[in-house]
Amino acid sequence: MKKVSLCLLFLGAMYSVNAQKINLGKAADVVSKGAKVFTFSNADAVKLSKESVDYMDKNNPVAGPKDPYTVRLNRLFGKHKTQDGLTLNYKVYKVKDINAFACADGSVRVFSSLMDIMTDDELLAVIGHEIGHVKNEDTKDAIKSAYLKAAALDAASSASSTVATLNESQVGKMANAFLDASHSKKQESQADMYSYDFMKANKYNVVGAYTAFKKLALLSEGGTAQSGFQKMFNSHPDSNKRAEAVKKRAEKDGLWKDPGTVTLPTTKLTK
Repeated sequence: MKKVSLCLLFLGAMYSVNAQKINLGKAADVVSKGAKVFTFSNADAVKLSKESVDYMDKNNPVAGPKDPYTVRLNRLFGKHKTQDGLTLNYKVYKVKDINAFACADGSVRVFSSLMDIMTDDELLAVIGHEIGHVKNEDTKDAIKSAYLKAAALDAASSASSTVATLNESQVGKMANAFLDASHSKKQESQADMYSYDFMKANKYNVVGAYTAFKKLALLSEGGTAQSGFQKMFNSHPDSNKRAEAVKKRAEKDGLWKDPGTVTLPTTKLTK
């Protein structure tokens, strides 16, 4: 992606090997103290999330309406523009990083390289997971933290009772900090459960969640190119364990079908 670092959310904080970092320095202390007294509403989360995703949309190549990636995403998720009381919108970023993220305003962004290696069932599981983060208000926590970091970096008062208007530079820092956030293991597990329930309720193949995690595990294994993935996975739920949790639920529900050996595809799965 352009100008912003990559990480988040379904992929257990899978970072780009070349991800940029924000040096918070002494500002981190300001954030910590300000966060204790800062009032942050759902409306604030939606507003700041929209500003962040608008910035990212402007600074990354977005697949057009007739692009095969967009056509595929609309085919899969066109009927889920409203889901569980949420109003959602979907776009594809045509970038090399393998990931997806969601924002508190209902924006879901899927990276083309993720779509290249995931089947339709696996993508349904991935985005179901992202919807879970929005529904569980995990993304609200992430954007609040990102806002405080961006404001503190520019010496704004993080202890204010209202959200300040940010300039473009601050919005860029906020977007960067949001993408540089990670969810707790508990939040990831809860979003995994939401994804499974989403798949089951809509009569999708829940085994897709299992194979998605298996592919994620393969991406985190071995090789210099994967070292950044391995490092970041240390603080997040183990992908193989997450896959096994899906398998146990599917077996209990009578929905398990052995997919056989899971491998990463050698050709793009764009159709």
